[in-house]
Amino acid sequence: MPRRGEQSEHQGGTSKIEASEPRGMLSRRRVITVLGGVAGLPLLPSADEPETPSRLHRWRGTALGSPSYIMVAHPDHGGAEKAIAECVAEIERLEKQFSLYRGDSEIARLNRDGRLEAPSCDLLALLSQCQRFYELSGGAFDVTVQPLWEVYAAHFFGSRLRPPNGPEPSAIEQALALVGWQNVDITPRCINLARQGMGLTLNGIAQGFLTDRIADILRTNGCDRVLADMGRSEIRLVGHRPDGLAWRIGLADPLAPDRVAVTLNLADRCISTSGGYGTKFEATGRYHHLFDTRTGTSAGHYIAVSVIAASTMVADALSTSLFVTPPERTDRLLSAFPEALALATWHDGSLHLLG
Repeated sequence: MPRRGEQSEHQGGTSKIEASEPRGMLSRRRVITVLGGVAGLPLLPSADEPETPSRLHRWRGTALGSPSYIMVAHPDHGGAEKAIAECVAEIERLEKQFSLYRGDSEIARLNRDGRLEAPSCDLLALLSQCQRFYELSGGAFDVTVQPLWEVYAAHFFGSRLRPPNGPEPSAIEQALALVGWQNVDITPRCINLARQGMGLTLNGIAQGFLTDRIADILRTNGCDRVLADMGRSEIRLVGHRPDGLAWRIGLADPLAPDRVAVTLNLADRCISTSGGYGTKFEATGRYHHLFDTRTGTSAGHYIAVSVIAASTMVADALSTSLFVTPPERTDRLLSAFPEALALATWHDGSLHLLG
């Protein structure tokens, strides 16, 4: 059954499972309106989402702190209900490992204690991918940037004055001393952070990992036409739409996130977008959550990067990596994923193919 704050519904039948749902998530049209109006939403489901009432089953809730959505085409309500219940259980399980919003999660305990005994297989698998992207990006993708986030958050959100400029260089320098994947020691038995005050964030890869897991569960349960959005900027599409056409996914314009800049027709693909406008520390967006680990400041090569790939985890991590990687280094990074397509939005709003 869905957790509180989540809803699963079958369209075209009389049965409906419903829990108390967050305000603002009650209808597809409202979701599109809200998502289009929220700075940082890089992906918008197309307004012509297919309607086949006898087959569509939908779930809305949260995953890793973000509004999430699943749409499944399945001929049997009971079968769809079972599949979605398994997805909800998997979300709960992986949140206990990856979520910074839960004090009891593995990542939260690692950050608090600097050491984690008997890490889960999923955490070890995800961290191995973090290392892979760290190496491919020349160190630009580095999940140890959490101390930088904390410095910027304390600076901008810890004062009512909301300073227009970033933290003092000395504060950034102190945070940078705690950043560095090379200071993370990982074995199957234990994960150690070498320096007191270090911390990891999996926000640039974990939602893609979770989305892939949800898609696998649904396919195992006989769902071959699925739209799974586990993080507002990571979408996995299994098969075609129930009407046989390709899914239509709109990329929001980073300069006006309530407007769709380009519409893509996709099937059996995944898409993720990373952009500084996703989490801004101040109104201009000059200071945001995607940090350049060489300087400790916010990366500014592009406004946004979108990646289309066969895996949501790859799309998620690759879009983050490309956003923070200097443009002269992107060829090596992209060459490791020849099936992926990367689109970058430059500061004038124009869209360019990378690689």
